[in-house]
Amino acid sequence: MSLIYNLGIYLAHFGLKCVARFNKKIKEGVNGRSETFNILKRNINKDDKTLWFHCASLGEYEQGLPVFQALRKHYKTHKIVLSFFSPSGYQIRKNSPIADVVVYLPLDSKKNAKTFLNIVNPELTLFVKYDIWPNFLNELKRKQLRAILISAAFRENQSFFKFYGKTLQNALFTFDHIFTQNETSKTLLHSINYNTVTVSGDTRFDRVYSQLNQDNRLDFIEAFKANNLCVVAGSTWSPDENLFINYINNKAAKNIKFIIAPHNINSAQIKSLKEKLNAKTILFSEKKENDISKAQVFIIDTIGLLSKTYNYADIAYVGGAIGNTGLHNTLEPAVFSIPIIIGNNHSKFPEAKSMIDINGMFSISNQKEFNSILNELIENEDKRINSGKKNLDYIKKNKGAVIQILDYLRI
Repeated sequence: MSLIYNLGIYLAHFGLKCVARFNKKIKEGVNGRSETFNILKRNINKDDKTLWFHCASLGEYEQGLPVFQALRKHYKTHKIVLSFFSPSGYQIRKNSPIADVVVYLPLDSKKNAKTFLNIVNPELTLFVKYDIWPNFLNELKRKQLRAILISAAFRENQSFFKFYGKTLQNALFTFDHIFTQNETSKTLLHSINYNTVTVSGDTRFDRVYSQLNQDNRLDFIEAFKANNLCVVAGSTWSPDENLFINYINNKAAKNIKFIIAPHNINSAQIKSLKEKLNAKTILFSEKKENDISKAQVFIIDTIGLLSKTYNYADIAYVGGAIGNTGLHNTLEPAVFSIPIIIGNNHSKFPEAKSMIDINGMFSISNQKEFNSILNELIENEDKRINSGKKNLDYIKKNKGAVIQILDYLRI
């Protein structure tokens, strides 16, 4: 199995180089990985004490951030290396204040693993959720370097628990400890005789709850919203946006404000979205040249503002589940005590099911259902407020994973 895995890594290396010629995102990753060792050598000396945090992408970074921040504060003299596999994570967080060095993780070959760890030699390594790379982890174990996995979430159909997944399964045993999000994941680990596991919950709850202690004001959003009811649609794709286009274009009430924050901010797609809306619409990139208060729709064609924007929502819609792209972060709006609407493809997201069960979140599968629940939440203030409060209570009830992880690390 190990031989097949390593052959697959070699073929992936060759394949990515070929595809990079035609795909900008993959090209960024290929080029970025080619610079990883040079960046590490320039920034890390042999005498440096280091920690290594690895995240697949931006979502895992946000998930691990409360733990990263605590470790940054505790290990003040250590250099922290933060690695990403995905360009979307690297590009957005390449200047993260919690790290001294941010790099792409090289492909998981034995040679790359040895070179990377000979340079970094981390005193402690944290992996987040399920980005498991056997050669890196086996090299950590060979060098007797400590590694833990946090916020792990496993499903029975994953290869870790299949007869053909022995290479990945063995990689799990390289971790000194695994912190899982739920009992199901712990049970699955026990089924393969991995027992150094703790159910700590999901660190995302701690992450989003900390948002309430930050300054979430955005002057331009305040000017846009004024005293009107505001619906914020976050991380939307075309199927999500079509729901809003149809609703807004056929809605007589002009006292409702809409903020749409597309996941893809490609200029052509943003232009197409704006042109399809009959209501007065202003883009974030146009706000200096326009009176934003006169618009009914505000499109955020930039990144990094969504979590604070939810602070101004009376109702939130989170994209991804009406199509097949995957539901985006529903905890971000939930912490601001607002009801949430999502699409019906959410079976892989337990937090969505939980908030639906407590009537804080509402799942729709078509335009008619979308119109119906949105109208009800707009018109029924009591339902709107009570549903939102249930979401905040759900966040409060589930936070605390960070404390358990730090207690294990004796911080």
